[in-house]
Amino acid sequence: MGLITTIGQRCKRCYSCIRECPAIAIRVVNGQAVVMEERCISCGHCVKVCSQNAKAVLSDSNYVMNEVLPEGNAIAMVAPSFPASFPEEYAKLPSALKAIGFNMVTEAAFGADLVSNLYAECFEKNDQRTIISSPCPAVYNYIEKYFEELVPNLAQVVSPMIAMGRYLKQNFGSDKKVVFIGPCLAKKSEYIDPEVENEIDAVLTFKELKDILRFKNVNYDDLLESDFDEPHAYLGKSFPLVGGLLKTANINEDILHKDIIVVEGRTKVTEIIQEIADGNLKSKFVDILFCEGCINGPAIDSDLNYYSRREKVVGYINDTINSFDKREWQSNIFNARDIKLDRTFTAKPQRRPMPTEEEITEILIRTNKITKNDELNCGSCGYPTCREYAIAIAKDLAEEDMCLPYLIDKLEAANLEIKETQEQLHSAEKLASIGQLAAGVAHEINNPLGSIMLYASMLKRKLEKAGCDNQNSEDLALIMEEANRCKNIVSNLLNFARQGKLRISKIELAEIVKGIISTFRLNPDNENISFSINEMTNDSNIGGDGDQIKQVFINLLVNAIEAVEGCEKKEITINIKRDEEYLITEIIDSGCGIPGDNLGKIFTPFFTTKKMGKGTGLGLAITYGIVKMHQGDIRVKSVEGKGTTFTIKFPVKLNTNVFVN
Repeated sequence: MGLITTIGQRCKRCYSCIRECPAIAIRVVNGQAVVMEERCISCGHCVKVCSQNAKAVLSDSNYVMNEVLPEGNAIAMVAPSFPASFPEEYAKLPSALKAIGFNMVTEAAFGADLVSNLYAECFEKNDQRTIISSPCPAVYNYIEKYFEELVPNLAQVVSPMIAMGRYLKQNFGSDKKVVFIGPCLAKKSEYIDPEVENEIDAVLTFKELKDILRFKNVNYDDLLESDFDEPHAYLGKSFPLVGGLLKTANINEDILHKDIIVVEGRTKVTEIIQEIADGNLKSKFVDILFCEGCINGPAIDSDLNYYSRREKVVGYINDTINSFDKREWQSNIFNARDIKLDRTFTAKPQRRPMPTEEEITEILIRTNKITKNDELNCGSCGYPTCREYAIAIAKDLAEEDMCLPYLIDKLEAANLEIKETQEQLHSAEKLASIGQLAAGVAHEINNPLGSIMLYASMLKRKLEKAGCDNQNSEDLALIMEEANRCKNIVSNLLNFARQGKLRISKIELAEIVKGIISTFRLNPDNENISFSINEMTNDSNIGGDGDQIKQVFINLLVNAIEAVEGCEKKEITINIKRDEEYLITEIIDSGCGIPGDNLGKIFTPFFTTKKMGKGTGLGLAITYGIVKMHQGDIRVKSVEGKGTTFTIKFPVKLNTNVFVN
């Protein structure tokens, strides 16, 4: 398990951790921001910015309480930033640590004093390359993994924590258990580094220490103020402040000194490391801290703001420096002269190959970034630009669903599709139930209608033979006409409710449409109507029932002709085109259009806006049924006063296995 992990049920896809991670060491997997252990530099920024507390940090608390303290030979080493985390109780902190079982409580700041001379030597001797300070594990982790060419630039000096650990082991016994306590998560990765392992036995954050003190019921009111055990630190106490290393090493940091640069904070750190890698900096020494000083570390666990924390640390330094025995300190420094304080760093490259421009462009297009204007660079995905996001996807460090605008577009399309599917299901259910009713009614009405027409015809012939008046004959003719109309309605009902198998054959749809148009042109009533057919494909062959498909286009074209009646512009256009799956036909008229309230009803049986006696309201319902039986789709768009467009799709390859008798 890695140092930092994600608590899945708490992660809310805010992507703050991705936005803050300088190493791009977090990727979203199934909606969860997962820390990639091999890429993580342990800076802890993801922990700091996670508002949902969804990041868990590997803790040594149980080990310290259950194994280290019971042995009775534990030494606490406290980071010099402790006044910022314990602003009211810091004078009693040594007593509190001894109350829970530590034998000694020392200052990690003495380790900073130990290494200060080495930094001074690095600065004085260097005249070839920019030396980068190395007390911050997050900084050298970042360089080892992502800027391996800068590994030789790192100062070959151990951190104050390791220096102090070696001092304590050498002077008080290697069997002593040394526990570092501070605000830094990266220290948890440093003490297990093979280059410096076994110098520190455990690392606790200030937050973890507070949890232990509460668990042990330590009451500060019962404790006395006390000093740390020897060796006491001198200027090393300033190490957690920005520029504290330079102060401790007595390196002049004049504002006009071009050979020295002090950098703190994630953004500035990544910028300057890139600048050094690009060869744009000529400074001799760069002091870098990933946080804005250790007083702003991810586990500082303090409600104070940055300036109040700094004030607390500075106040503690000023209070203790006056009672400091410098000769004793110099003696301790001299006696530690044989302790090994140098180390090496090793490149551990984690950079992934840069994708090609073609790959980046393809990903941008897939996420609806067709043009440069589509790249919003909103940062909602956690990356500063859409291009960097696309690069992360190509490197398998991000997912396409992390883009909020893309996700919204996708969601809207899905909602529209669901709405349309629901409407289709609703229509299908309604048509199915009406179809069952229609079939039953049609069969029941057919017989009495046949009798009415038979006997009316017989009566008419008898009256005509008997020489009766024309009025009676006309009345019977009207009865027969209306009965015949009822028979046609019944026939349409039976067609609408048809459950039979389609008679599938290979048909040429364009030829069917042309034949229908030719017939309509012969009708004098249509002489003022302009018909035009645009064949946008050379292949309009499909599988289907030719008679029924012909009925579809007859019904739709009859409606289009009726729609342009009385209009100044009488145009009907038929477009026939094809894609990989469907043969698509558009019937566009310049008629009066369909009112919005009626659009949702036009495929409903018996719904019609025609005058009484001109329509049964079954034409479009039958059309809809035939199209659906052919596994196709029919849609309508209309603007009142401008016209209507019907779009009919028939599959290029009909799946005949779905048809039943």
